[in-house]
Amino acid sequence: MNGKIELKTIFELLDQKFFIPDYQRGYRWTPIQVKQLLDDIWDFTKKKKEGEFYCLQPIVVKKYNENIWEVIDGQQRLTTIYLILKFIEREHLRRNLKDAYNKSMFDINYKVRSKSKEFLEKISYIEESECNENIDFFHICQSYETIKEWFMNEKEFDYNMYIKFLSNFLAKEDEERPIKVIWYEIQEERTSPIDIFTRLNIGKIPLTNAELIKALFLQKGNFSESEASLKQIQIATEWDNIEKTLQDDSFWYFIYNPENPLKYDNRIEYIFDLMKNRKPEYEYYYTFNEFYKDFPKDEKPDIDKIWLEIKKYFLTFEEWYKDHVLYHYIGFLIDCGVSINEIKKESKNKTKIEFKNYLKEKIKEQINCKLDDLKELEYGDERIKKILLLFNIQTILDSKKSEMRFPFHKYKKENWDIEHVRSQTEKTINSKKHQLEWINDMLDYFFGTTDLEKIEDKKQNNKDEDLQEIMELLIALKQSEKIDSEKFEEAFEKMRKYFQEDNQVENINNISNLTLLDSETNRSYKNSFFPIKRKRIIENDANGIFVPIATKNLFLKYYSKRASENMYWTNDDAEDYLDAIETKLKDFLPEKESNNGK
Repeated sequence: MNGKIELKTIFELLDQKFFIPDYQRGYRWTPIQVKQLLDDIWDFTKKKKEGEFYCLQPIVVKKYNENIWEVIDGQQRLTTIYLILKFIEREHLRRNLKDAYNKSMFDINYKVRSKSKEFLEKISYIEESECNENIDFFHICQSYETIKEWFMNEKEFDYNMYIKFLSNFLAKEDEERPIKVIWYEIQEERTSPIDIFTRLNIGKIPLTNAELIKALFLQKGNFSESEASLKQIQIATEWDNIEKTLQDDSFWYFIYNPENPLKYDNRIEYIFDLMKNRKPEYEYYYTFNEFYKDFPKDEKPDIDKIWLEIKKYFLTFEEWYKDHVLYHYIGFLIDCGVSINEIKKESKNKTKIEFKNYLKEKIKEQINCKLDDLKELEYGDERIKKILLLFNIQTILDSKKSEMRFPFHKYKKENWDIEHVRSQTEKTINSKKHQLEWINDMLDYFFGTTDLEKIEDKKQNNKDEDLQEIMELLIALKQSEKIDSEKFEEAFEKMRKYFQEDNQVENINNISNLTLLDSETNRSYKNSFFPIKRKRIIENDANGIFVPIATKNLFLKYYSKRASENMYWTNDDAEDYLDAIETKLKDFLPEKESNNGK
């Protein structure tokens, strides 16, 4: 959509005439929506900060004739504003105050609901029976009553508060802290209002800050007549290229943390929010409002300068993304919750070496662990996840000839977390579903299948009498309609002894027995023994499912310095794994200072 976009005060709407076409439904706002609007305006009114204004959602219009605007989107908001104004009008008469408007109220006409105009005009004096004449009248009456109750029931709402509300709601452009609407005038003759209405309403896609900012940039009035078309095409093309890059998850999740409460369909909006320092608690159109200040009404804005600033922001991120070290260190810090604006600010006026040293120091702050303290970390310590993530990242960075990159998009989307290498096998499995999963895992490990007919053919080849006894018990449990808890516990105990799970790892909650896993793999093997987990990891890797490099190395026993049986995870294996972490992260884990401070 191309058109003229500006902010208008409620006062500027008063002498306008609006037309609601037949492709729109009637008024349907609920009391909750009306009360939310009033609450938002009142919360803004009570604030002390000067120079602000509260911005309502867009009203999209197109010239119907010389004096009338066709409302394409915003009928519900516009009608609610009208109802608030009608209450103010009634209240002024009741209180014998001066006229609130100093000019006539705006008109709303309807193509197919002609009685609605008259009904709205006399809403302050409507009989209850008239409200039930049709569904539109019912909702209009409900909203008006909500407005009355809101004003009358507000505990702190006395006469002075009423005047304060009114002074903001009907403030003029040059007055303090006005309420405004985003006025979006469609100017293209070839653009069908019905197509726009469908885009905004049927598809349930509201106008975002990004779309409104794009409309600001592409207004013809920003450019001279001779360069308008060319400049519009240039900005639109570069805009689309930036958005396309940001839609690549590997790039997006490098600079964006999903824990951010602000979510983005148009991802370029994230850059705009960063540029204007938007916080989650700010009102929805805060960023658009801030950009709007760069487009003064009385002069042409410096479009090239504003657009160049946006491009520089994006190009900085792109430069980081392409640098192997910066990608990993910055990606780590973003995941830890460090502000990307803080990192960007520090990158200015620093050489590349200075910037990388800054990042390393920032990582140390996030790890916040001395070398001697590492071996004391136990499950539940929030530092462990950061350390294991950094261990994976540093392993990649130290592989000088490898072009591997840590996939932050998979790490964040798949909810990777820490899990025990040797399971907490002292905890029994109570869920029947999980018991069956465990039985199937055992059978698949030994026979490569859970099909009982195929197992019957294969089990004859097994000469291990202890294992044969356990397998018969597992097969019987799988065949039974209901798993017997005592029989399952017997099989579980026998298998635990077979894999020597009782004799390994002194402290299962220590970091030396913890690794990084995605949530799906984590769930699937939570109660499995080491060889089952190892088999699953190898299968995932063989099938192209990403496995963190340090996790894979652990289960393949690359960190183990002594030759040991792959079926078991021993105390020696755990100690060697811990030693590998200490060695790999020595630059980020300072040693404790000696007693004399040296």
